[in-house]
Parts: sequence; C-alpha cells; structure tokens
Amino acid sequence: MIRLSIPARQALARLTLPLLIAGAFALLLLGKADAVLAERVRASLGDTLAPLYDLIANPVARARAAVAEAGHLVSLVGENAALRAENARLRQWQAVALTLEAENATLRANLHWIPDPAAAYVTARVVADTGGVYARSVLLAVGPHHAIAKGQVALDDSGLVGRITEIGSRSARVMLITDLNSRIPVTLAHSRARAILAGTNGALPRLLFWPEDTPPEEGEQVVTSGEANAFPAGLPVGYVHYVGAAPMVTPAARLGRLDVVRVFDYHLAGVPPPEAGERRAATSAPAPYEP
Repeated sequence: MIRLSIPARQALARLTLPLLIAGAFALLLLGKADAVLAERVRASLGDTLAPLYDLIANPVARARAAVAEAGHLVSLVGENAALRAENARLRQWQAVALTLEAENATLRANLHWIPDPAAAYVTARVVADTGGVYARSVLLAVGPHHAIAKGQVALDDSGLVGRITEIGSRSARVMLITDLNSRIPVTLAHSRARAILAGTNGALPRLLFWPEDTPPEEGEQVVTSGEANAFPAGLPVGYVHYVGAAPMVTPAARLGRLDVVRVFDYHLAGVPPPEAGERRAATSAPAPYEP
C-alpha cells in the first residue's frame, strides 16, 4: 500500500476538482466534435447498465409489492372487524324491527285499524318547461283518455314535485313547489313542528310560520303535514338549509332535470275540482224574474 505524505495528499485534493472539471469539458467537446461516437458510447453505457438496473429494480418492485400486500392485509383485518361489528348491530336492529312489526300488527288488530287505500297514479313524461301562467311549472304529455284532474299531486322517484294546476285533452301542467304561488303545509321531521313551505321563484323554497320555540334545524327533513287535507301526510319534500338567517329547503325532487313524474290521486277533499265551484256558483245564482 502506497503511503502519501501529507503535502502530497493536500496537493492531490486541490487537483481533484480541476481535473474533474477538465474531464467534463473534454467529454463535452468530444460529444460535440463526434456525435456518432458519443451516441455509441452512451448506447454502450446503457447496454452495460441496463442489466444492473434490472437487477436492482426487480427486488425493489418485489419489496414495494410486499409492502402494499402487507398494507392491504392490515386494511382487510380492520375492514373485517368493522364488518363484524356492523353485522352485529344489524342483527340487533333486525330483532328490534321484528319485535316492533309484531307489536304494530297486534295494536292494529286491537284498534281495528283500517289502512289508507292505495293511491292510484299515472306516469307522464315532462315535455317542456315553459312557465305559462306560473314562473315555475312543467308541462306533461298524457294520453287522450287520462284521468288526471286539478289538485292531484306530482312526485318523482325522490320527492314532491308539485300539484296539477291545468289540464287539457293531451297535456297537464304542474306548478312546482318552488313557484311563488305555491304554499304547502309541512312538518319538520325531527321536532314535529308545523310550518308553511312557500315558493320563491328560485331554486329553494323557504319556510314560514314555524313555532317560535322550535326553529328549523340545519339538515332536518321536511315532509307534508296533511293539514287542510290538501296534501297527504308524510310525502318527502326536502331538507332544511339556511341561507344567511333564512331557513330554506333543498327539494328532495330533482326539479332542475325532471324527465318522468307520477301523478297521484289521493282523493283529497281539501282540493275540490273547479267543476264543483262552478256548480256551487250556478246553484247560488238567483233565478231569473218571470212576470
């Protein structure tokens, strides 16, 4: 082993950086002077290093796969534990539901409960959003011998859409719950407080006339109340959403992209057909004078 003196090592250390810089410039000039030779050198170097990279990459890839598999196994253990706990809770709720179902059947039998008759409905396609007399309404295409009447309730697959206001021989118009003329008695599902849902001609109707001691809660579900027999109770309307200090309602129905709606006939006595009003007016009119 060759031992260098301290001055020699210091001189060599001082020359290392200049030599490396000079070698880099030489390689740069060689690459510029003979591009073909430089390309061959780079290709030869790549051919030499490629097997080494492959040897290094395979263990690294296997190590990464092993780490990912281990993480997946750990997550599976956690998911299995969560699923077991959820299944246990579902079994408990199933037992509670079966108990309540049996209790409900017993109470109905003791009270001689008469269930509400199933409402008949007609499915119709929305063909236009023209507005007409109302700012927020849609036009339905119906058959020539339809049974749709004014006051019937329109719903989509998510919630309340509105009420039939005009009928023709092959069409019907639905006033949406967001129209300024719409007033719907509703119930707040959590507090059971009553309120009025009023249209605003905007995307969100607002709540009015709720009890002072029971303000609507953010995210609380809103359903129809059945007051005045205008709407059946329990139809989903939407969810409370505050805009500033005003409690608005995000509709459950997709009012902005209605395609198909169902028009239900609940036989509501609170919405008399217009023919009844005309008959009452004709009956109450005085008889013509006959001399």
